Amino acid sequence: MGSGPASLTLTFGFGASFFDRVGLATARPEALAPLPAFPDDQLDPARGGGALFVQIAADDPLAGLHALAHGEAPGARRGEDPLGEVQVHHRAGARPYRTQAPQPRGTARRHRQPLPRRRSRAGPDPRDRPGSPPWPAGGSYVVVRRIRMLLDHWDTLPGGGEHTAPDLTAHCPDGVPVIARNAHIRPTARGTNGGATMLRRGSSYYDRLRADGTPDAGMLFVAWQSGPRTGFVPVRQRLARGDALGRYPVHEASSLFVVPGGVRPGGHAGQALLEDAPQ
Repeated sequence: MGSGPASLTLTFGFGASFFDRVGLATARPEALAPLPAFPDDQLDPARGGGALFVQIAADDPLAGLHALAHGEAPGARRGEDPLGEVQVHHRAGARPYRTQAPQPRGTARRHRQPLPRRRSRAGPDPRDRPGSPPWPAGGSYVVVRRIRMLLDHWDTLPGGGEHTAPDLTAHCPDGVPVIARNAHIRPTARGTNGGATMLRRGSSYYDRLRADGTPDAGMLFVAWQSGPRTGFVPVRQRLARGDALGRYPVHEASSLFVVPGGVRPGGHAGQALLEDAPQ
């Protein structure tokens, strides 16, 4: 349709309930256990969880939407809803770290993102019990969170320079830290979470206005890691204990999936699970 390949990718993952649906409960990794509750969550259970994760990404929205239409068509013709809720979101072109979140995401670490082959591959999770299924090796775990941002409140605050290098040790003459002790960058900074590492791929969404007239807009937080209990969970727990930014985001939905390794020539997504795992 004139857009070219546009770096089109399709990524598939499996939620905890998927394994029961297809009769492979014994192959479900321990790391897919429900995430712990966080005190500042306002989750809608109807919008979280899920058996199947399908991510369609492309540099050109036309290519992505065309792939989405082809993916939905076979089930739609049978009166089914194969993909469930579809959330169309975007990244900001030449400024991919910009989202509708109150601050640019990951700008300070743009040139040092964790490489998937080194930091984000599934293990199995180091805290899984002995005997956990080996099929996820070479894949990754992904946490997906829908986070609505209270933009009207944020827009009234003063801001600073985007590319200023953060110095977490700097103090004012009176001894007060230059960067507040509860600043968002402190609990999320590398080296402050006992080695917890995630590869974030957040995107913006905008669903017009809510009934109260405020924007229904924010970020789809998508974070890849070797295991949620050594990646997402400790970082999220630290943020919940005291994050100055925490008054602006509203965590409305949460899901966890395991994403198998890439497809080999002639193979298909999830082959190591769907064909090789014990029944």
